[in-house]
Amino acid sequence: MENKLRHVVLFQFQETSTELEIQKVVDTFLSLKGKVPNLLDIEFGLNISPENHHQGFTHCFTLTFPSMKALSAYQHHEAHLAFQKVLKPHMQKVFVVDYFKE
Repeated sequence: MENKLRHVVLFQFQETSTELEIQKVVDTFLSLKGKVPNLLDIEFGLNISPENHHQGFTHCFTLTFPSMKALSAYQHHEAHLAFQKVLKPHMQKVFVVDYFKE
């Protein structure tokens, strides 16, 4: 079985962003599946860890790609660039981890 690339993205949003604005960011991000070739899966969850090590990162997305080449193509895809325009006014910080699932 071929390894899959996981692209994990965590967001910290602006304190001034409303729940409705943040939900639009979430919905727009999730809508990328089906629009971006080789985006095999996307998962989303809110951080519920009781450990209090979140450093303000509240929203976690895990995207699955077949390769680094597919991830690179995603980063330049018009749907991803359009998502970034929705995200930008609300993002305080972003944290990204990429790894291959064996």
